[in-house]
Amino acid sequence: MSAISFATGSQARYYRVMAIWTDIRELFTGRPTDAFAAIVERVRTMFSGDEQTRRQVAFSVALIALSAKMAKADGVVSQSEVDAFRDILSVPDEEMANVARLYNLAKQDVAGFDAYAARVRSLFPGKGEADDAVLEDVLEALFHIAQADGVLHEAEMAFLEQIALRFGMEESQFQRIAARHGDTGSIDPYAVLEADPNWDFERLRGQYRKLVAAHHPDRMIARGVPPEFVSIANERLAAINEAWAIVEPRHRGKTRELADAAHGK
Repeated sequence: MSAISFATGSQARYYRVMAIWTDIRELFTGRPTDAFAAIVERVRTMFSGDEQTRRQVAFSVALIALSAKMAKADGVVSQSEVDAFRDILSVPDEEMANVARLYNLAKQDVAGFDAYAARVRSLFPGKGEADDAVLEDVLEALFHIAQADGVLHEAEMAFLEQIALRFGMEESQFQRIAARHGDTGSIDPYAVLEADPNWDFERLRGQYRKLVAAHHPDRMIARGVPPEFVSIANERLAAINEAWAIVEPRHRGKTRELADAAHGK
């Protein structure tokens, strides 16, 4: 859970967020699968009247549990991946033990990652676009962790694709997210921009501006991700800007050619 995010809300919200970790501590008895189900249910009910805090806590629980499952699928956890996790979630020292217990519970649980992904999906019941957007943020954060060692392993990519499927994402949506994490030489700028190469310049520019506004760090924090996620938000914006830098000259040039042709030049 984010230390910075505690300071940005009211004192009452701070104590409610801290209380969820106290509650979680009481749920680590019994079978791991049952414990995680109980944790998910507690998050849903405890913050039912506070959507922003619910999404923030749900984001943290989702990232901890699914990053553990990803580590199990890949078989290796590098120090760079641990550091990348801490980049996203700054955990207060007094709560580190509870976060570690949730991580280890998920990693050791015999239940598959698909069962965990389904539980995570239930934390975001689709109340408007914000819940779907946070699910995309969870997947983006997992990409960030997986790539931290400089290599996106085949097992990790297969894991991430299956998580997207369990989240109810379309294949095109997953490919768009994956495109933001591709090598510079292999990037599909139109996939990153969620655009069609046949669009005219004005439509492409409008789409680019829409994405820049939608992925602004302040807007992402407002919908429930921790302030530490700003580093990933900036990476996302960098990928969008990089894609636009490729697309813009192509289509601006076409616009000039059409204008010249219209004037007989």
